[in-house]
Amino acid sequence: MQNEIGSLIFRKLVTTFVATTISSLLLAILSTQGPIETIYNQGEHFIGWFLIFFMYIGAIILIYGNLVSVGMEYFQRKWFKQHDWLYVLILSLFGLANGLFFQERQFALAGMLAALLYAMIDKWFYKRVAESKSIKWFFLLPLASLLIVWAYFHVTSPLLPPFTKGDAIEFATSGDGTIIDHFPREVGQWEGKINGYQVTRESNAKEIGKEIYLVTFTERWRWSQRAGEGIYTISYKVERGSLTAHSEKGQLPPYYSGN
Repeated sequence: MQNEIGSLIFRKLVTTFVATTISSLLLAILSTQGPIETIYNQGEHFIGWFLIFFMYIGAIILIYGNLVSVGMEYFQRKWFKQHDWLYVLILSLFGLANGLFFQERQFALAGMLAALLYAMIDKWFYKRVAESKSIKWFFLLPLASLLIVWAYFHVTSPLLPPFTKGDAIEFATSGDGTIIDHFPREVGQWEGKINGYQVTRESNAKEIGKEIYLVTFTERWRWSQRAGEGIYTISYKVERGSLTAHSEKGQLPPYYSGN
């Protein structure tokens, strides 16, 4: 009795793993190819979608799918022992419950297909164990397929364009609500008058590593030719997708008071 229960639990866990992996793999492929715009780093994009689907689908199959499956096996042994196709059909229909709960036709279809896949794998696995055949392919094939698909997306993914000085300045000035909002969003200067002050704002960038830049914003102001010049400088270390404060020198211009 204990051996039967242990064998049942092992079979259901293996079936859950294989069905979840294959279902997540197919949905991740569709999600990666779906957007019209160019996607860089498609391999990582694919793996991200796969993990999301794997956790979601895996939780549903592990709890709901296995409970239904065990119940259906009990009824099959009692009333339709020789009709595996009926077991597969009934389990597939139970897969519609997810879509019916969320009132989404696509969820219902995906749930039914995942349940169909689960039922077919479950019966196939059961027969191979009964015939003392190897089951290592149940683990190897899904994992090998995942690796092959990831490698395909990784190799065929468009290369990222170079990250330039202009990109670094544009990224640094992409936020809102800071003093940097007033500076040019490219390498260069802006000159003008603010509250009677002659003002010059300059944005500049210096490469300090491979696609790593020190972006510096300098603001100079003067009330008149005879008055001394004020200077305020703030700089950031910028790389693709990352910005870190580097240094700040001088005092804020007087015309920012109260802003």
